[in-house]
Amino acid sequence: MNPTRTNNRSSRTRRNGGHAYGSTAGSPRSSRFASSAPSRSGAPSRSGGYSRRPGAVQGEFAPPKTITPALPAVEAFADLALDQRLLAALTAQGVSVPFPIQGATLPNSLAGRDVLGRGRTGSGKTLAFGLALLARTAGQAAEPRQPLALVLVPTRELAQQVTDALTPYARAVKLRLATVVGGMPIRRQANALRGGVEVVVATPGRLKDLIDRGDCRLDRVSITVLDEADQMADMGFMPQVTALLDQVRPEGQRMLFSATLDRNVDLLVRRYLTDPVVHSVDPSQGAVSTMEHHVLHVHGADKHRLTTEIAAREGRVIMFLDTKHAVDRLTQDLLDSGVRAAALHGGKSQPQRTRTLAQFKTGHVTVLVATNVAARGIHVDHLDLVVNVDPPTDHKDYLHRGGRTARAGESGSVVTLVTANQRRDMTRLMTTAGIVPQTTQVRSGEEALTRITGARTPSGIPVTITAPPTEQRKRSATSRGRRGPAAAARRAGARRSAADAAA
Repeated sequence: MNPTRTNNRSSRTRRNGGHAYGSTAGSPRSSRFASSAPSRSGAPSRSGGYSRRPGAVQGEFAPPKTITPALPAVEAFADLALDQRLLAALTAQGVSVPFPIQGATLPNSLAGRDVLGRGRTGSGKTLAFGLALLARTAGQAAEPRQPLALVLVPTRELAQQVTDALTPYARAVKLRLATVVGGMPIRRQANALRGGVEVVVATPGRLKDLIDRGDCRLDRVSITVLDEADQMADMGFMPQVTALLDQVRPEGQRMLFSATLDRNVDLLVRRYLTDPVVHSVDPSQGAVSTMEHHVLHVHGADKHRLTTEIAAREGRVIMFLDTKHAVDRLTQDLLDSGVRAAALHGGKSQPQRTRTLAQFKTGHVTVLVATNVAARGIHVDHLDLVVNVDPPTDHKDYLHRGGRTARAGESGSVVTLVTANQRRDMTRLMTTAGIVPQTTQVRSGEEALTRITGARTPSGIPVTITAPPTEQRKRSATSRGRRGPAAAARRAGARRSAADAAA
């Protein structure tokens, strides 16, 4: 199933002369834009990562006006021109009614329109672009090293979440999907691309590496999705993103989905989207109706004990801190206090991060202590509390940290611990985020702390996080499998040597 494209890109010209982009007439792939990319973005840090650009332009930008009227929204997946196999997969996954962003954008994306969509985390963006991408790619087969569809994301965690969400639907329509991210063996990813995959979910840096190695080409990619494009810009990936987008088919479809649309993604919209359907489920600012926001004024000397009591609550919690060192230190302190905690930050290997997330989702670990690496791309069902042990310095970081709870209509609370010298900055941040929090002065052991967070006194008996029994059995079986052939070969060699000696 591959619906006919409704807007002709082969001879397109920019027709947005009447709106905020009136000065950008011309082809979106024209070389006149080559010098418009920010020259300061993308500078690698000495640690090998990418730092936030200090000069990033903040604030909302005026989205383009749609010239071609958008198709009306639908209230049921059955009202869409979807492959019956995808409809069956939706039913099998228990997905019955489309979220607003899905119902609004899918009729247009299935028809081939470019889409600019904004919705808070947990609003259903992944299926909003994923179903259209799979439906329009179904029935095609990729040549080795030449994928047909691409999803670009800023982090490994988000890449894995997108992959997990789309896998059952890709299988339903017999499409091969590969995840291409750093921190994992590049050879294995290269082998998958050489074998031929229709859909690639990738972080920009690793995909560029594979292209430079000759393991991937993008000239057959006809559908491209940018997920959380603003974070890619904030992380300094904009030059890599634009370089990758310049390699895909110029007449292809583009979809850009994000929880926030600020001026950092203005370049991407002007340069790569043609007459897009614009849809916003939620403004970038403002609180989710099912989410409570609490600012707890704490004394510096009492903060650590108070944090430990919150961590010892019944149920899971994500705690955010600013640095990897602080995350590791708090994690160890919590373990020593009897709290089942685990650390998640950029200094961990990808297998470690994947294992930690799996343990947190199953409840084997009850406290995830993390840097901002966990602020996007992590979905945990029934998570009702997020704690900012270190207050964020940017309102977008606050919104994305808080977005780990109150997802898909569930309720949750975001608690921020604020010392006296942080109060003014926190008030300013909340105003920028459009949030009016409940402010409470608390100390460890107080009833107010328990009422708001469920805090309780930890056991004080140190704990060690080990792999669950099922994981240990799998490792044991794998180890036996690895030793078996080698041992058999040694035994066979010994028998041959004995026979030779006897002869």
